[in-house]
Amino acid sequence: MKKIISLLAVTVLLGSCKNQAQNNTQSTLIETTIPMEKQTIYQFKVTDLNGNQFDFATLEGKKILVVNTASKCGLTPQYKDLEAVYEKYKSKKFVIIGFPANNFASQEPGTDKEIGAFCQQNYGVTFPMMSKVSVKGSDMSAVYQFLTQKSKNGLQDSEVEWNFQKYLINEKGELDKVISPRTLPTDASIVDWITK
Repeated sequence: MKKIISLLAVTVLLGSCKNQAQNNTQSTLIETTIPMEKQTIYQFKVTDLNGNQFDFATLEGKKILVVNTASKCGLTPQYKDLEAVYEKYKSKKFVIIGFPANNFASQEPGTDKEIGAFCQQNYGVTFPMMSKVSVKGSDMSAVYQFLTQKSKNGLQDSEVEWNFQKYLINEKGELDKVISPRTLPTDASIVDWITK
């Protein structure tokens, strides 16, 4: 009888050690998992207002300001400042990319053709304008998923608050800063970033 009890005790003890060893192995695997590599904006290809493909990889080495725009918003006059900043700094490896979006109070209801005409006629926009996208919600574009999710951009989670929110991308294609919609493109926080 003592032999049976001793045998059972050894079996339980061995089973316990085996489970502990498995747990240690699992925790070691978890601790040594390689972190996901930070993504860049260069992975994206989008469509511009004229229906042509636009490859962000062509902007490598430039600073990029990405902005969601709208034609019928109180902030729409920012197009004028965006164009002025673009004209002043485009020769210094800087570009602005506009993404029309109808996510806020339906303030961008037009077609791509109508948006292009509006931008040209009213503000003389020459910086690249992309096809209309969604910048929030379940149909958010892949570019805006990158811009707003820390797991993709490596910097921070953010939410597009309104039209004309600005995302500043450094020369390596990485997100550097998120700027409020109400901050003008000519603000020192943007100009200093462009020129540093």
